[in-house]
Amino acid sequence: MAVVTMKQLLDSGVHFGHQTRRWNPKMKRYILTERNGIYIIDLQQTLSYIDRAYEFVRETVAHGGSVLFVGTKKQAQEAIAEEAGRVNMPYVNQRWLGGMLTNFQTVHKRLQRLKELESMEQTGGFEGRTKKEILMLTREKDKLEKTLGGIRDMSKAPSAVWVVDTKKEHIAVGEARKLGIPVVSILDTNCDPDEVDFPIPGNDDAIRSAALLTKVIARAAADGLMARSARSGGRAADGEDKPEAGVASDEPLAEWEQDLLAGGSEVGSDGASLSGAGANADAPNAASNPAPTSTSNGTQQTAG
Repeated sequence: MAVVTMKQLLDSGVHFGHQTRRWNPKMKRYILTERNGIYIIDLQQTLSYIDRAYEFVRETVAHGGSVLFVGTKKQAQEAIAEEAGRVNMPYVNQRWLGGMLTNFQTVHKRLQRLKELESMEQTGGFEGRTKKEILMLTREKDKLEKTLGGIRDMSKAPSAVWVVDTKKEHIAVGEARKLGIPVVSILDTNCDPDEVDFPIPGNDDAIRSAALLTKVIARAAADGLMARSARSGGRAADGEDKPEAGVASDEPLAEWEQDLLAGGSEVGSDGASLSGAGANADAPNAASNPAPTSTSNGTQQTAG
């Protein structure tokens, strides 16, 4: 069964690129044609790249890894939080704080502070304080929750990063590349394919497009969790405690994971019309250099 269908991509407006006057020439190989001043992305290529990204994410999670979902633009915020939450993966959908990856030790201290404030609030730690003190502590907690709530349970750098709009999230992409963390991302016609390890050519501005592709990545993570569970169960039955060489040891699944496995997951079709409403009204457009391909360790190669 296909990960996603051509009809789903069309209905969600994934094929609409940016205006022809604004584009990145490196994206030329992903562009099918131009219509009414808008570049049209080749969805046949998109389907192939989706399969490749899906397999990478599935294998990453199956081997004990995690995927950080990043999308702070309004069109992506809801989908990022919903889909990442569905598979219990960390996410950032408000503002990317510089150093979230490259200076994670400092960020981790702020996460501990957030948990401390939440504990104080729940256990009566605010009692005996003045109204002003309580107000200041509450504001601090709310601010930390807004910016760091999605990564509250992230104890180390992720194994991969899913990004909606690499231009807007250029700081996050830069930090991931600096640390050698593979970047999986929607690649619109104004993007630089050299910055992405596992690109998915498509529209990163339309709500339905961003939601559909984010759902695909979440489903890949869910499939990875199921594979991880199956491998863990097989080892337990055989009495094998040692993990495979080069593979992270698997932790037991939590309750939410058991529920997920019991219910399964499907990628649904987001109903959108085929009209130009899904097009990027304000973005760049085509390219000529070969698209990069990558290995799972983040190293890049040039596709023929």
